[in-house]
Amino acid sequence: MKQPLAYVHSESKVAENVVIEPFVTIDKDVIIGEGTRIGSNVTIMPGTRIGKNCRIFPGAVIGAVPQDLKFKGEYTTVEIGDNTTIRECVTINRGTAARGKTVVGSNCLIMAYVHIAHDCVVGNSVIIVNSTLLAGEVIVDDWAIIGGMSGIHQFCHIGSHVMISGGSLVRKDVPPFIKAGREPLSYVGINSIGLRRRTFNNEKIREIQEIYRYIYQKGLNTAQAVEIIEAEMSATPERDEILLFVKDSKRGIIRGYYPD
Repeated sequence: MKQPLAYVHSESKVAENVVIEPFVTIDKDVIIGEGTRIGSNVTIMPGTRIGKNCRIFPGAVIGAVPQDLKFKGEYTTVEIGDNTTIRECVTINRGTAARGKTVVGSNCLIMAYVHIAHDCVVGNSVIIVNSTLLAGEVIVDDWAIIGGMSGIHQFCHIGSHVMISGGSLVRKDVPPFIKAGREPLSYVGINSIGLRRRTFNNEKIREIQEIYRYIYQKGLNTAQAVEIIEAEMSATPERDEILLFVKDSKRGIIRGYYPD
């Protein structure tokens, strides 16, 4: 790690086998785990915690203060898990008093030019494709995939195993296990290919499809659909995850599919 053309603050805690390329800046109050590689011209600011075996590509800026006028200099952090790849020119801002930290989980792929704003919580095994922008306090659950050049509105929640089409404007919550596309963003089916890749069997996929038929395809409002699903379908982890997501949605869930 003794790269003469990099600046590493004496109060940072960097594992001995971390690779630091030229023109990197690592400020004080930074922790970087074993096996991580920091590409050239990366800037890592105070309050950043990076796990083991991460790869951070040139030009990324991690831990900058939030772009939020309510931020008053309070102590906050950015926390990144293990085995996560952060590509060129990604920006990840620190939290604010709202949550105190911005989180990116383990085994994620954050592609070039993505912005993750203050207090976002990104789960594990998430893929965020190039030039996607997450506004403040967005939640993205495990295994979600967000297509390139998408914009996610502040406070939105994206469920697990979701696939969102590139170029989408996400203004409402996207419930788990589905595909979302079109404008305005709509339900366009179950993410069946993704679910099979993650070892969901056909019976489980059919169960999820039936739940979403009640929510989106039987002319019911959301409250009616939830009531029928609870009354007529056996409790399973997937059923309960969907129902809890819908009930807890603050912005409301995306609309159903309406053909032109």
